[in-house]
Amino acid sequence: MTTWTLNQRTTTTLSATDSNEQKKPPTKSPLQELVAAARPYAQLMRIDRPIGTYLLFWPCGWSIALSANAGCWPDFAMLGLFATGALIMRGAGCTINDLWDKDIDAKVERTRSRPLAAGKITQFDAIVFLSAQLSLGLLVLVQLNWQSILLGASSLGLVITYPLMKRVTYWPQLVLGMCFNWGALLGWCATQGSVNLDACLPLYLSGVCWTIVYDTIYAHQDKLDDMQIGVKSTALRFGENTKMWLSGFTAAMLTGLSAAGYACDQTLPYYAAVSIVGAHLAQQIYSLNIDNPSDCAKKFFSNQQVGLILFLGIVLGTLLKSDDPKQQRKSLSTPASTAAYVPLPQTKPDVIS
Repeated sequence: MTTWTLNQRTTTTLSATDSNEQKKPPTKSPLQELVAAARPYAQLMRIDRPIGTYLLFWPCGWSIALSANAGCWPDFAMLGLFATGALIMRGAGCTINDLWDKDIDAKVERTRSRPLAAGKITQFDAIVFLSAQLSLGLLVLVQLNWQSILLGASSLGLVITYPLMKRVTYWPQLVLGMCFNWGALLGWCATQGSVNLDACLPLYLSGVCWTIVYDTIYAHQDKLDDMQIGVKSTALRFGENTKMWLSGFTAAMLTGLSAAGYACDQTLPYYAAVSIVGAHLAQQIYSLNIDNPSDCAKKFFSNQQVGLILFLGIVLGTLLKSDDPKQQRKSLSTPASTAAYVPLPQTKPDVIS
């Protein structure tokens, strides 16, 4: 009996020990702890949602590719620099947006899990993180010429004030377009030292129209929450007439792209790409269900393909340009220089004595 009791106690003690060991959380390695600490900041930058980085980069890529010399590839080093800048500044823009909107985000189903709204990080931590992001963005910017530094710095006001626009106007997407497409001006300036307004202005305005199209589609996901909170957007402004408005902005975008191509003497691949972009956007608008958030999200994400198609069209169109037609026309219009008059040597006549 004593032996059985001892065995029972021993078994009970071992079971309790095993149970306690199972209840202990597994020990994390330093690397795992670092990843866990960094995860809220990565979410703040939307690293897990790179679509915003793509949409910010493509106008830069278009401009850099359009500025390339006839028959040449775009400057790949410059493309890499702008891609890095797009990643950093998109993250900084998201941080600024979440700092302004943390109370609003907490009331919207889709955004209430964001780090600031969910209390995963403090507002002070977010401000410190934003300072680091802006410092890295400045480090990228100073790699460019001084004209581009001034032009890039001038867009910071749009970056900071954009999140406030949804409180005061039904057109925050217009301000977002002005901000997101600044690279259409900056890319050309970075490679050429100045902005060619004949090409860059219609390209910039086309990008603004494009942003209004895709971000209006995006905003339809939150329109019910926005109406309850009092937040404004083009989705609420356009309402049931959304498809008509988006069709108008798409037509304006295609007109601007055609004007930019003409200013750069682009060739057939460019205009083919513009046509494909038009068909892509027309399909988006035609099949869009503004009352289905999942469909709106799907249409929004497909816009990264729009940017890529146009970029490839610009590159191929530029490669097929054997020479700059404008320069050819200029040289043909310049009168040929006349041969210089060379006086014949004059011999002094012999004096007859």
